[in-house]
Amino acid sequence: MLRPRYFYANDFKQFYTYFLSQPHTERTFHEGEYLWKPGSPYEKIHYIVSGIAMHYADHEEGNRKIISFHSGGTVYPGYRQNNYKIELSLTTVALSEMKVLEFTKEQFGLMFQHNTELSEAVVNWYASYINRFLFETIHQEYNSSLIKLCNLLFLLNENQSVGSNMILDMTQDELAALLGISRVQLTRGLSVLRSKNIISTGRNKIEILDLQLLSKLCTSEVL
Repeated sequence: MLRPRYFYANDFKQFYTYFLSQPHTERTFHEGEYLWKPGSPYEKIHYIVSGIAMHYADHEEGNRKIISFHSGGTVYPGYRQNNYKIELSLTTVALSEMKVLEFTKEQFGLMFQHNTELSEAVVNWYASYINRFLFETIHQEYNSSLIKLCNLLFLLNENQSVGSNMILDMTQDELAALLGISRVQLTRGLSVLRSKNIISTGRNKIEILDLQLLSKLCTSEVL
């Protein structure tokens, strides 16, 4: 069975050649550039060829909540007709240089209508995105900060590219924002995992040394 995800990649990789054959614009986003203007509804849909984007919300009090990451082989944001007010509070920024195939809603809508495999993939992608929020609402919200951290590290490791050597290239501030916990709580949890030789940490990097031992600290929903 599929597990919750925070990192999305390769969900639409099989459609790359098809996307190239359809009307589109090739674009490059540079590190730190927004995929669309903050505070505005999205108007374009991107198939990410390379690079990575971060989707997050900044609270008016200054706290940041990271929602998800999107990388090569996936479509973001997903295709839909309606705009929702909450989306005006959400921001998507390039964490590295990104190459994308850009479609208007109308262009993607035609593909959605005429390509049944693509429309099924879009529905499945939304189902996985909803599953991620259900997991956080039903389970993560009631876990201790240490268990939240273990669950997250296990799930992020599962979504890393093959050959990544189980290294998570994220700052501690990003991890805390993704979990919705304080930096102090995160630091305490990382210290516990280091003391058990489960992880090692460096500048903006966390390496999982013992995935099996980490899994024993996770809840059943992620295993």
